[in-house]
Amino acid sequence: AQRDAFAGAVARTPVPQVANSGTADDARRAVATAHKAFEAWRDTEYPTRAAVLVAAANEMRARRDELSAVIVRESGKVWREADADVCEAIDFCEYYAREGARLFAAERLGQFVGELDEQWYQPRGVAAVIAPWNFPLAICCGMTVAALVTGNTVVVKPAEQTPGIARMMCEILWKAGAPKDALQFLAGPGETVGATLVRDPRVALIAFTGSKAVGLDIVQASGVVAPGQEFVKKVVCEMGGKNAIIVDTSADLDEAVLAVRQSAFGFCGQKCSACSRVIVVGSAYEPFLHRLVGATRALVVGDPSNPSTDIGPVIDEEAARKIRSYIEIGKGEGRHELTLDIPAGLEAKVGKPFVGPSIFSGIGPDARIAREEIFGPVLSVIPAKDFDDALAIANAPEYKLTGGVFSRKPANLARARREFRVGNLYLNRGITGALVGRQPFGGFGMSGIGSKAGGRDYLLQFVEPRAVCENTMRRGFAPGLE
Repeated sequence: AQRDAFAGAVARTPVPQVANSGTADDARRAVATAHKAFEAWRDTEYPTRAAVLVAAANEMRARRDELSAVIVRESGKVWREADADVCEAIDFCEYYAREGARLFAAERLGQFVGELDEQWYQPRGVAAVIAPWNFPLAICCGMTVAALVTGNTVVVKPAEQTPGIARMMCEILWKAGAPKDALQFLAGPGETVGATLVRDPRVALIAFTGSKAVGLDIVQASGVVAPGQEFVKKVVCEMGGKNAIIVDTSADLDEAVLAVRQSAFGFCGQKCSACSRVIVVGSAYEPFLHRLVGATRALVVGDPSNPSTDIGPVIDEEAARKIRSYIEIGKGEGRHELTLDIPAGLEAKVGKPFVGPSIFSGIGPDARIAREEIFGPVLSVIPAKDFDDALAIANAPEYKLTGGVFSRKPANLARARREFRVGNLYLNRGITGALVGRQPFGGFGMSGIGSKAGGRDYLLQFVEPRAVCENTMRRGFAPGLE
């Protein structure tokens, strides 16, 4: 019954048509409106702001299949991935609504005779949310509602590939009670709209998820203080990864093969958390590789609207060209074990390009496909002499986002906890699919700056602390004075 309902939603739900026609002038107007609305939204009682998120979560839950269907059609996600995207957005709304409550009630610091010391937080101002296409609802929603619930006003700039689902998110939040002036939606090119938002002196906070190149440009641009600007901009920036799973000689290969396959090829590897390197120790190398190639051959490449499809399209032709270029590079750097074929006529039917999952073996740790982010279904299988060698290879790239270890040796798992330096480490399981409140998500190094999404510290980035100290020892009495 659930499958039939989902299929019906996919068949009948259109993608909202949203033109990426916003201009720099539109961006400045949106910021001006949000700036004017800030004081009223800032001073709105916290329970009122939180109620907006709870109502939005309820609306998304009621429309779960419809929202998933739009994601299937707009971004090419398969059923399971699209549904997970919607569920994560719901979780962000409910989690941040609860977590924010502790920030805005005054907290007493210590118990000192004759003195009252308190601390609480205030919002920063106008937030620019610049969202990615790979989690077009979940990540866009998480950044947006974190800013809103903490009392900031928001301008949402969605990815150019997925403006439809982002517009639906804003409509749900407006319906839930978010003032339209406090939540602005503006679809347009990143080079103009995004760049203008980042550089506007009235924007106090930028929340961004995307490529390293764009993220570093945002960090640099945000450090330039315009005349009359009254604050230093805060940047919350999640960029990318070159993530590895280590498989040691004691690993359960049945579990490792399936976890690596899903981590590498789920949503065609178009996740910053995806596994793009698997480092296999010693005698486990040959049997693991043989089984991984066989398991990958079993994946079904097809139309994402079909429930049997494992591998759908990549996001656009530019992405497809980049991924195909790395497949050609890989052929010169190692052994080309596999690239799954694309059924004839599939691209024309779906309207998006496809690139089959690809596996390369015998890859050296310094190879380009082992060090550069590809953001597609290309997996390097790298041999390691021992666990020391595997850890060194895993830690080498500048990205520090996710990683995993498959081992049945407690000593190796303990070493990985200490020495495998990534933001999210997964032991004996896949390295994608972080859940809000359970696996707070985010890295360091060139994977970004800021605290973990879906974690207790995330909202602190959207506020500023204030402290008040009052002398409570009354030395006199002044009647009639207030």
